[in-house]
Amino acid sequence: MRLQGKTALVTGAASGFGRGIAETFAREGARVAIVDLNAEGAREVAAAIGGAAIALTCDVSKAEDVNRAVEDTRAAFGGLDIVVNNAGWTNPNRPLMETDEATFRKIYDINVLSIFHMVKAMVPHWRAEGGGVMINIGSTAGIRPRPGLTWYNSSKGAVNLMSRSLAAELAPDNIRVNCIAPVMGATALLEQFMGVPDTPENRAKFVATIPLGRMSTPRDIANAALYLASDEADFITGVVLEVDGGRTI
Repeated sequence: MRLQGKTALVTGAASGFGRGIAETFAREGARVAIVDLNAEGAREVAAAIGGAAIALTCDVSKAEDVNRAVEDTRAAFGGLDIVVNNAGWTNPNRPLMETDEATFRKIYDINVLSIFHMVKAMVPHWRAEGGGVMINIGSTAGIRPRPGLTWYNSSKGAVNLMSRSLAAELAPDNIRVNCIAPVMGATALLEQFMGVPDTPENRAKFVATIPLGRMSTPRDIANAALYLASDEADFITGVVLEVDGGRTI
């Protein structure tokens, strides 16, 4: 198994991409902390995985919550090797002038500030222990933006670039930082991304922009995360891996 003996923490793991990543990591031998603001959902995922998982409630926009999640994971498993910053939020797809400041701040608090908090919480441990792995979930929206999601697009552009900058600065500490940029998937945020009801007809319009002819799935993102987290990728850092069916070509 590719993550045997490793410990991972995945934010936003009660559903969608995060759940897929957590389940895949556990299948490949890792012990996993299921971290989410949705406490009940986190417990359900942890119970489905079994003894290799714990559920932790966390608001990733708050430093104290992130610090507690890190310390609780380390206490439960004796260490923490891999962190996946997956929790995310978006404004509904609409003209940029229709998004208010509170929504803008929430997008940046969850998508960007959360990574700042996690870096502050984890880097001292990883420096003391000789290394670690961070994977951030960015987006194709931060590479090839489209109208209607300007504020979300900009937050994911920040995640994509932040990941590369972190990789450059933390490489001397043997801390690898990579980013995955998914194309739109059938997650809880799908209708907000589309800005229209989730109907087969509306999905078809978006799928038509993806050369391989489908949206991304949790399995797609989990498999990419598994590779980047594994020792097979021990010389890979600073990558923004587009998992997009060709969307950004």
